[in-house]
Amino acid sequence: MINIKFSFIVLAILGLAGCQTVSQPKLTVGSTGLSESPTVDAQVRADRIDFKKLKQQQHRPIVALVLGSGGARGYAHIGVIQVLEQQGIHPDFIVGTSAGSIVGSIYASGKTGDELREIALNMKANDVRDVKLDMKGFFDGKKVENYVNQQVNNTPLELLKTPMYVVATELKEGKKVVFNYGNTGQAVRASVSIPSMFIPTKIGEDEYVDGGLVSPVPVDVARELGADIIIAVDILAQPMHTETSNVWGMFNQNINIMQSRLAEEELKHADIVIQPDLREKGHIFDVKGREMTMQAGAEAATNQLSTISAVLSQKHYPIGRKIHQFTVQDELAHSND
Repeated sequence: MINIKFSFIVLAILGLAGCQTVSQPKLTVGSTGLSESPTVDAQVRADRIDFKKLKQQQHRPIVALVLGSGGARGYAHIGVIQVLEQQGIHPDFIVGTSAGSIVGSIYASGKTGDELREIALNMKANDVRDVKLDMKGFFDGKKVENYVNQQVNNTPLELLKTPMYVVATELKEGKKVVFNYGNTGQAVRASVSIPSMFIPTKIGEDEYVDGGLVSPVPVDVARELGADIIIAVDILAQPMHTETSNVWGMFNQNINIMQSRLAEEELKHADIVIQPDLREKGHIFDVKGREMTMQAGAEAATNQLSTISAVLSQKHYPIGRKIHQFTVQDELAHSND
C-alpha cells in the first residue's frame, strides 16, 4: 500500500492548486440549452442567460456568489452559505474554482446550507479518493466526479436550480475555461485536478487542470457574466501563516504567494470579500476539523453582515423579501416569447 503524506491528501482532494501567471484571453462563458443526457461531457456554450433582462424584469440587482480554491479550507464555504441563507440572501448564480466548485455545484443543485453541512460531515475518504499511478499524477479524480454527480442527482450543469459556472485551466495553452453545460461532476473534476498530483481530466481532445492556476477566486468571471453585486469568499492560505522551515513548507509558500497575488487583483473587483481566519492546516477527513472550518466561515460571514447589508441596501436588493429565483426554464420561456 502506498503511504502518502497527509498533507498531499489535504491538497489533492479538494484542490489547493499551484499557480502561475499566464496570459488570459477574453473568456467565453454561457449556459443553458436542455441536455439530452447527464452523461454529456462538460462543455462551454454560448450564453443564453440574459442577466440584464432578469434585472429589468425583477427590478433588483443580480447577485453572484464566488467561491474560491483552498483545499480542505473549502468547508468554510458552507458556513458562509448558511449565514447568507439566514439573512435571506440567495445568489442568482455561482462561480466556483477547485474546492469552491465542489461546494458551489452541490449548493446549486438545490441543497440548503444545512444539507451541505450534513453532506460534508458524512463524507468518507473512500468516497472521493482514488490512487492511480500514472506518469502525469497519482490521483485519478473519477471518484470526485462520481461523488459530485451523486450529490446533484446526475443533473447536468445547465439544469442545476441555480446557474453554476465551473472554472478550470486548459492545460496545453494555460487558458481559463468556464464550464456551464453538461456533466457537472466532470467539470468539477477538471477544476480540482492539481497538476502533478491529479491526472489531468481529459474532455474531448483537451486536458484540463485546476482552475486555481489562473483564477483562484474567480471574481472577474462573475463580473463578465453581468453580476451587479459580487460576494467573494477567499479561503486561500495566507503566506504569513505558512511554515517555511522545510522543503514541503517552501513548496507550499511558493504556491501561496503566487495565488495570493492573483487573487488580490481579482478581489479588487468584488463588492464584498469574506476571508475566514484559517491559519491551521486542516485534514480533509477530520470531522472535528470540518466543523471548525465551517464555523470559521460562518464567523467571517457574520462579521461582514453590516457591510453586506450596506451594499445590498445601496443597490436596492430586497433583503428579507421572498424574490422569484431565476431558473433555466424561465429563460427558455422568455426566449420563446
